Amino acid sequence: MKEITTVEQYQEIIKNENVIILFTANWCPDCMVIKPFMPKIEEKYSNYQFYTVNRDHLMDLCIELDIFGIPSFVAFKNGKEVGRYVNKERKTREQIEGFIESLA
Repeated sequence: MKEITTVEQYQEIIKNENVIILFTANWCPDCMVIKPFMPKIEEKYSNYQFYTVNRDHLMDLCIELDIFGIPSFVAFKNGKEVGRYVNKERKTREQIEGFIESLA
């Protein structure tokens, strides 16, 4: 999963079709729990482009998008937000896949 490191990069990436961004942080234990199975999710849903944003590096973007809990996911299609799974809860593989399935 590629990391978005600037707001400008974020703005370009969301213009693409079927983008899912994972908002995370290195210190977040719930983020570390999902890390091992995220490659399998990326493989299963290869029609999506997956990216990460480190909330500590792009805090202003997280505030703008109302991302206050991590890990969180926001989906975009052609520059428009089409779904979000944003809360402070630990997420399971099944919950993440359910979110992605709900985008179809």
